[in-house]
Amino acid sequence: MQAIYSAVSNVVSHYGWHDLVGNMGVALVLWCYLRVQSGHMRASSLQYSLGNGLGALLIMVSLMIDFNLSSFVIEVAWLGISIYGVYRYLDGRHREERHGH
Repeated sequence: MQAIYSAVSNVVSHYGWHDLVGNMGVALVLWCYLRVQSGHMRASSLQYSLGNGLGALLIMVSLMIDFNLSSFVIEVAWLGISIYGVYRYLDGRHREERHGH
């Protein structure tokens, strides 16, 4: 039990602004995923792509302070996929407007 208390105490005493920003990003990504899985949001929606992209950016900010290559690589990929999702959403709307739908 002492080891757990010591570990938690160490994390809390070293929790910085970048940890808060990164955890906000994690919460946003998880919230978007939960909304999709519960049927309250579509994975093809603009909100989903923007939420995931912003979440990835916030996590990347925290990684700039406390770098981890594997985490950074997945967040770059997550951001890229989110940008692609925004592009597809906007392209679809543009096509609908052009064809009068």
